[in-house]
Amino acid sequence: MPIDESISFVPLHIAALTVSDTREAATDTSGDTLVARLTAAGHVLAARAIVKDEVPLLVAQLNAWIDDPAIDVIITTGGTGVTGRDVTPEALDQVAEKMIPGFGELFRWLSFQSIGTSTIQSRACAGLARGTYIFCLPGSTGAVKDGWDGILASQLDARHRPCNFVELLPRLRER
Repeated sequence: MPIDESISFVPLHIAALTVSDTREAATDTSGDTLVARLTAAGHVLAARAIVKDEVPLLVAQLNAWIDDPAIDVIITTGGTGVTGRDVTPEALDQVAEKMIPGFGELFRWLSFQSIGTSTIQSRACAGLARGTYIFCLPGSTGAVKDGWDGILASQLDARHRPCNFVELLPRLRER
């Protein structure tokens, strides 16, 4: 993707949320992968948490970060599958004002290159809530790499052309 070097990089403040009933800090490989990639790109890790696959808990954490003016973007890993405990998209539905359907579509297209038709089991999704972007990735390190490297690294870079999510931040709360 084209990067316009004449434009300054704008570091975003990104919160990383791992959704899991079983992971803890020592075993959160997908969260570690996400944090490594976003900080290597020059962004700021604003917050990090692990929350169980429970809609009320996820909604509470998302709302807390959405209401924090120091957080521009929330990226979740996990809870996007089709099992009974996978509830990240349902939590996003409760907080989002607008959905970004192209994110999930593009994620599955990219993921297809890596894992073939197994990507159909992913409900990766994205939305916008009160001026904060929320991107929900599956919980594998491969999925985090696909989502970050293939979509988010460029769309969260103000220098990416022809357009990017960063340049829209000042206008997200317009009415």
